[in-house]
Amino acid sequence: MAKRMINIRTRTIANPRWAQRIAATLVAGLLIAMTLGASSATAQNLFAPVKKINDRVITAYELSQRMAFLTILKAPGNLNELAMEQLTNEALQRQAAELVDVKPTAEEVLAGMEEFTGRFNMDVETFNKVIAQAGIAPETFRDFVSGGVAWRAVVRARWAGRVQVTDDEVDRQLALTRPGAGVRVLLSEIILPAQTPAQMQISNARASELSQITTLPAFASAARQYSVAPSRGRSGRLEWMDLSNLPPAVAAQILPLAPGHVSDPIPVKNGVAVFQLRAIEETDTPTPTSVTVDYATLLLPGGRTEKTLTEAAKIRAKVDRCDDLYGVAKDLPPSQLQREALPMGQVPSNYALELAKLDEGEVSTGLTSASGQNLVFLMLCSRSRDLPEEISREDIKLQLQNQRLQSFANAYLDELKAAAYIEDYTGQ
Repeated sequence: MAKRMINIRTRTIANPRWAQRIAATLVAGLLIAMTLGASSATAQNLFAPVKKINDRVITAYELSQRMAFLTILKAPGNLNELAMEQLTNEALQRQAAELVDVKPTAEEVLAGMEEFTGRFNMDVETFNKVIAQAGIAPETFRDFVSGGVAWRAVVRARWAGRVQVTDDEVDRQLALTRPGAGVRVLLSEIILPAQTPAQMQISNARASELSQITTLPAFASAARQYSVAPSRGRSGRLEWMDLSNLPPAVAAQILPLAPGHVSDPIPVKNGVAVFQLRAIEETDTPTPTSVTVDYATLLLPGGRTEKTLTEAAKIRAKVDRCDDLYGVAKDLPPSQLQREALPMGQVPSNYALELAKLDEGEVSTGLTSASGQNLVFLMLCSRSRDLPEEISREDIKLQLQNQRLQSFANAYLDELKAAAYIEDYTGQ
């Protein structure tokens, strides 16, 4: 029997309503992309460098193509920043693949493309025809997929043999996925800043030290001293939450902990997190196989200033649900208000950790944009759960392995970024 390969790819929820939602998103995004066109690329030298990562140069053409691709997918946030971040990460991932002589075959890339287009109920040929209407070359899609295929191979080669899941952990997770069994956890958090390579190095070292803490008072003291999260004023303490509310990679770190113990460092956007388990208890609600969150982000210029926080408080007092935000933002640029429904594993890590703390209709103002120039008004619209069916021990073990591999992969990418020579020619 062939061995099962560990796959860290996040799967889209397989149900007709989700497929219809994605298809509608694709069509709506195509209309926007056709309107925008490739004006940003034609306005300058197509092959002018916009960024250099070690010896890899990203051109204006590649940036324009990726922005158009993200527009079709209706990706939330600043598309220029997101496209640049993705291309930067992919450059580092490809370089890591070259170091270990990993090169995806044509068959592997085609399989990845078919898996991706299958989310839209399309074959590869049809998908390429659709994106071509927005001026997106098929090579852009192929490169987008092949980079991910190469990175997964690197992660498997580097950690697959070292990701150990014990029988006790499988037993515990299996018990939680049976009908009538669930779990909620009482956590404390410390979020350390990592907005520059130097900061990241310091925070990773400090997080490794904090992960050795085994007492509640010691962690509380460290949270007050080091954490940049709003919870530092509460010694890092969070309220009870369902384990399934957390991003899968974080939940996988929390599950094996004993009360008082601390997780390994977990990379988040512009930061490093560690969590202490204060208590854990079973509930009558079954643990879902997957959780989808519908959330909205409203960017408020000014960053974390008293004026902007006051404005956010006024908005919070006026809105009870996400639909109310459309009225608030009616005179603002469309890019300032974004709404997205995604499986928890696909939500950006910093958003996912904040959303885990919220109930429907609640708001977080604990984040800023990557530049720090905007306060993120983050609102949970709804949270839907797929309840478990019969699941095997092998499936549980593979799920836990994938979650831990994803955590290792994120940390390795952060290390590569911190060690890289990166030069930005755009002046951003």
